Amino acid sequence: MPTRAARRSPSIRYGLRRKVYGLVGVLLLAPPLHAQWIPQQSNTTASLRGLSVVSARVAWASGSGGTVIHTVDGGATWIADTVPGASKFDLRAIAAFDANTAIVAATAGRVWRTENGGKRWTLVYENADSAVFLDAIGFWDAERASARRGLVLGDPINGRFFILSSDDGGRSWREAPSESRPAARQGEGAFAASGSSLVMRGAAHAWIGTGVNVARVLRTIDAGKTWTAAAAPLADATQSSGVFALSFADAARGVAVGGAYDQPIQRERSAAVTTDGGFTWTAATAMPNGFRSGVAIVPLTNGAMVVAVGTNGTDVSYDGGRSWTLADTVGYHAVRFAADGSGWASGGRGRVARFARDSIKRP
Repeated sequence: MPTRAARRSPSIRYGLRRKVYGLVGVLLLAPPLHAQWIPQQSNTTASLRGLSVVSARVAWASGSGGTVIHTVDGGATWIADTVPGASKFDLRAIAAFDANTAIVAATAGRVWRTENGGKRWTLVYENADSAVFLDAIGFWDAERASARRGLVLGDPINGRFFILSSDDGGRSWREAPSESRPAARQGEGAFAASGSSLVMRGAAHAWIGTGVNVARVLRTIDAGKTWTAAAAPLADATQSSGVFALSFADAARGVAVGGAYDQPIQRERSAAVTTDGGFTWTAATAMPNGFRSGVAIVPLTNGAMVVAVGTNGTDVSYDGGRSWTLADTVGYHAVRFAADGSGWASGGRGRVARFARDSIKRP
């Protein structure tokens, strides 16, 4: 287990703290290298690692200095704000339901909620214990305005991952009983590089990607009451390596990406796929072009098209994550898509971009 001082080190915290289905008919050939992203003006210079895409018009992002940005017109304009009382915190995870409602989590054990498009934020959870480090937030059926049940993932404390749960759409949070929190190996943690080390599907499925001298995926099918663990064939030799991000097309088909954040051009062991809900994972046959911190399966493509981003560019897969092709060389931290196929990426120095719709290859 790293010392508490090491856990606070900025050089470690980037990632440390962290913190497919067959071919559709015949193989869809990847296009030649060209920009997949349409850059937009975010009106901030913050590092944006939290990202939540609601629809073709509505998206939210969060990041350093307590920054939250959102758009309600497809990115033509972005509104940038600082959450009151959060200017000293890094908001690496955000979950939005619509143009008005969003919940954001600070790594330093705090959660805020807005119901009026960021005009007012309410502190709905606070834990002053310096051991609490929050990595990701998610909701079951988050695409529905009535979504109520959610989880916040934090790094392990006393040998078990820290979990918060909500039954009222994020208005209040409670710590999960210790016995229901997944057990961690010595030193193991989650990465807060893109807010996607926790992903949720349907009514009760969720997965957690882990790292730090290990690469595993934890899985629940009963809304967090119990968890199972599976090894993932991603880089796992150092404190900077492991599973950084997950995305699932359904309860069976998923993709994991990562590698080692301090070796951004190393391709080996940076992506894997599952077709059995995360019980077993298989390494990609053609890896992304380096470390990847964010991944998203593109809706409306039957799970075939997947986008992964990292500090040295974007890769696209047209076979569910089995093989990857470099599509863009601009660095991003996070990528997300809405159910309607609209997608955005966010990154350092306020970088935000919309995915080019003509790049989406449908079955």
